[in-house]
Amino acid sequence: MVLPLIGLIVLLASAVVCGLSKRGDVLGPCAATIAGALAVFAGGQSLLTGASPTITLPIPLPFGAPRLEIDPLTAWFVIVIGMIGAMAAVYGHSYLSNQPRRTISLSWCWYNLLLAAMLLVVLARDGFFFLVFWEVMSLSSFFLVVHDHEKCGVVRAGWTYLIATHLGTAFLLVMFMLLGSPDSMDFVHFNPAVVPGGASLIFALALVGFGTKAGLVPLHVWLPEAHPVAPSHVSALMSGVMVKIGIYGLLRVLTFLGPPPSGWGWVMIFIGVVTGLTGVIFALVQHDLKRLLAYSTVENIGIIVLALGLGVLGIAAGNIVVATMGICAALLHTLNHALFKSLLFLGAGAVLHAAGTGRMDRLGGMLRYMPYTGAAFLVGAAAISALPPLNGFVSEFLVYAAAFHVMSVGASAWSGLIAVAAMALIGGLAVACFTKAFGIIFLGSPRSKTASQAREAPAGMRTAMILLALLCLGAGLGGPWLVGLVMPAISQLLPVSMSLNELQGIFHMLPWISYAGLGLLIGTALLLGLRAVLLRGREIRSGETWDCGYAAPSPRMQYSAASFVQPIGSMFAGLMRTRRRLQAPQGLFPTAARLETETPDFFVQSCFAPIVRGLARLAAAFRDLQQGRTHLCILYIVATLLLMLIWHLG
Repeated sequence: MVLPLIGLIVLLASAVVCGLSKRGDVLGPCAATIAGALAVFAGGQSLLTGASPTITLPIPLPFGAPRLEIDPLTAWFVIVIGMIGAMAAVYGHSYLSNQPRRTISLSWCWYNLLLAAMLLVVLARDGFFFLVFWEVMSLSSFFLVVHDHEKCGVVRAGWTYLIATHLGTAFLLVMFMLLGSPDSMDFVHFNPAVVPGGASLIFALALVGFGTKAGLVPLHVWLPEAHPVAPSHVSALMSGVMVKIGIYGLLRVLTFLGPPPSGWGWVMIFIGVVTGLTGVIFALVQHDLKRLLAYSTVENIGIIVLALGLGVLGIAAGNIVVATMGICAALLHTLNHALFKSLLFLGAGAVLHAAGTGRMDRLGGMLRYMPYTGAAFLVGAAAISALPPLNGFVSEFLVYAAAFHVMSVGASAWSGLIAVAAMALIGGLAVACFTKAFGIIFLGSPRSKTASQAREAPAGMRTAMILLALLCLGAGLGGPWLVGLVMPAISQLLPVSMSLNELQGIFHMLPWISYAGLGLLIGTALLLGLRAVLLRGREIRSGETWDCGYAAPSPRMQYSAASFVQPIGSMFAGLMRTRRRLQAPQGLFPTAARLETETPDFFVQSCFAPIVRGLARLAAAFRDLQQGRTHLCILYIVATLLLMLIWHLG
C-alpha cells in the first residue's frame, strides 16, 4: 500500500498548491503523471503477486478509522485510473497552455483532486468513506465540466450532471444504510440477508445508483451534455475512467450478495442491450464530434453490462466457462474502452484546438494538415469498431464467445441468442458511425476557412495520442497476457465453489488471434514496402476526386454528417424522431436553399423534461414560504422542534 499512498499524497498536496497559487501549470500535470505511474505499478504488482495489502489510517472518526485495501479487483481499476490519468495529464499540459495561469492552476487543482478521489473510491472498504470519496469525485468533476463557464450551455450541462450524479448518490446512500449498522459500515460486516427485501433490493439500488454514474439508459442523459463542454483531456478522463467507477461499484456490490439468481443476469442483459443500441443509434446521427463520442460511451457501457450479465447467468447456472468468459469480457472491455475512447476524445480535442470547432460539417480534409492526429484517431476508430488486430476486437470476441456458450445453459439459451444478435447490430452500426466520423473530418476537402488553416497538435498532445494508439495495438496483440493478468480479479467475483483450475484451454483461441493480427501487420508492412519499391523513380500525380463532370466542384458537394448516415437513420426514424427544417429553393433561378436536421434525445424530451417541469411547478407553489425574512426562518425552526418533541413524547 506504500505506492498508492505516496501517489495520493502527491495528488492531494499538488491540488492544494494549485488551488492556492498560480504556479500549477507545470506542477499539476507533473504530479498527476507521477501519481498515475505509481498507481499503474502498484496495481500491476498486486495482480501479479495476488497480494491484498490493507492499511487503516489513524484518523479517529465516529464510524471508525478509514480502511484502504488493494485487492485484485481494485488493482485492475487502479491500473485504468493511473494509466489514463497520466496520459490525459500529459495532453492537458499542452491543451491548456494558452489560458490564463490562474485558470490553469484551478483546473489542475480539480483534476488532481478528481484523480485522488477515484483512487480512494476503489480503495475504500467502508460504506461511509466510500460515499464521502464518491461525493468528492462528483464535485471535483463538476468544476472541471464548467471550466469554460463563460461559454453558452456549459453551466446548464454542469448542473444537469450534478443533479444526475446526486440522484444516483441518493440510491447509494439508501443501499449503504440498509447494509450497514450504527456500529460499523465496514464492507466485511455487510449482510444482505438482514435487509428487508433481501439481496435483490440491494442489487436494484446498486443498479440505479451506480448505473447513473456509468450512463445506463435511461440514466445516461448527463453524458451527452457534460462530455462535449468539458476540456478534452477531462472528457477523456471522465468517459474513459470515471464512468467505469460505476462499473466497479456494481462489481463490488456483487461480492457482498453471494450467488446471484439468474434473474439478475437477465436484467443486466436487457439493460445492456437497450443501452448499447440506444447509444450507438444516437451516436450515429450526431453532428458534433464530442457529443458523438459521448453517446458512443453509452454504447460501450452497454456492452460491458451485457457481458457482465452473461457472466452472472453463468454463475447462476453453475457454468464456470460462461461465468469466466462473461466477467473476463466485461473487465477487459473496461480497460480497452478506457484506452480507445480516451484516444478518440484526445483526437477530438486536437481537432477542436486546431480548427476551433467540433462540428463535423465545418471540418474536412484535416488529415493533410494533421497527419499524426489523423493516424491516431484512425487507430482509435478502428479499435472502437472492434477491428483486428486492435484491442476492441479481443474483448468483443470474448462477449461473442460467452454468448455462444450460454446457449448451452438450458433455459438461458435465449439470452445468448439475444446477446449475439444485439452485438452484431451494435458492431455494424459502430463501424458506420466511426467511418462517418473519420471520413467527414479527416478526408475530403475543408468545409470552412478555419479547417483549411488547421495545424498539427503540439508535441505534448501528440505524445499522449501516439502512446494510447500504441497501447491499443499492444493490448490487441497481447490479449492472452491480459487475460492472465485479470484472472485474479475474475476469481474474486466467482463463488468459492467455482475453481479456475477447471478451465483448461478455455481461451485457447486468443493466441491464434494474436498470431493472425501480427501476421496482418507484417503483411501490410510488406505490401507498403513493395509499393514504395515499385513507385521508386516514377512520377506520382495527384488530382481532384472525380467530380461527375462539374467544372468547379466545391466542398458543399461532399457528403455531410447527416447525409452520410441518412439511409441508416431512416431505419430508426421512429426512435430518433429527427427534426427537419427545410428552406426549399424558390423561383426559376433559386439562390438559396437550406436543410437542417436535429435529433434530440428521446429520453430527455419524453421522460425527464416533463418530470423537471413538474418539479419546477411544485417548487413554485411553495415559493411564498421562503421569503428570506429572519423571523420566518426562526419560526420554521421552532415549529420543527415542537413537532419533533411531540412525536418523541407520543
